[in-house]
Amino acid sequence: MARIAMVEDDPSIAELVALYLRHEGHEVDGFANGVDALRSFRAKPDRWALLLVDLMLPGLDGRGLVRRIREESDVPIVMLTALDDARDKLEGFALGADDYLTKPFDPAELVARVRAVLRRSAIPARQAEATDAITVGNICLSLDARSVTVSGQVIDLRPKEFDLLRAMVEHAGAAMSRGQLLERVWHDEVEGDTRTVDMHVSRLRDRLATAGATAEIETVRSFGYRLRERASP
Repeated sequence: MARIAMVEDDPSIAELVALYLRHEGHEVDGFANGVDALRSFRAKPDRWALLLVDLMLPGLDGRGLVRRIREESDVPIVMLTALDDARDKLEGFALGADDYLTKPFDPAELVARVRAVLRRSAIPARQAEATDAITVGNICLSLDARSVTVSGQVIDLRPKEFDLLRAMVEHAGAAMSRGQLLERVWHDEVEGDTRTVDMHVSRLRDRLATAGATAEIETVRSFGYRLRERASP
């Protein structure tokens, strides 16, 4: 069975849905707002197999939460909302939701929808487990082993350097702001000090260059950094 995050600010709905999901054998972690859910997700992105997200949330609403999660992950998401207009549903799917259920709903139907979404996502998940390596150029990261090789040769990285490189490899070619990297790698350990990011990027850049990496970390002026494979001469 799966571990599921439920982001719902109505305690009665949250309690009822959790009861049904746990009866099905799932573990359920509940959040009453999008900010706490996003913080927990970024602290451990692989924690949940599926997210149930209400659209009308205090602080960071469901749209904003799904949009941010979709920038970082393909985790299955089922939206729950009282908005039943066709345009609202289309917007939910456009944001990246895998399914959409309007309130009031039958909890048994929700359980069936969850079961179906988990079943559809099972094959890609097994394939990802079989090949846990991600590469850019001649840089290869093994996520399970937390190791990095360049042209097959292992390079020694500190834990935060590995996490920083992973964030850039997963978003290769895209610019990431210093704030995004700070939140993704350091979470709440460092409060707003982007100099920490610059220092670690400098060390990581030197290590990759010394190892002969074919991808390099570029500085995006007044914004952040981007990992991009060097053009062939």
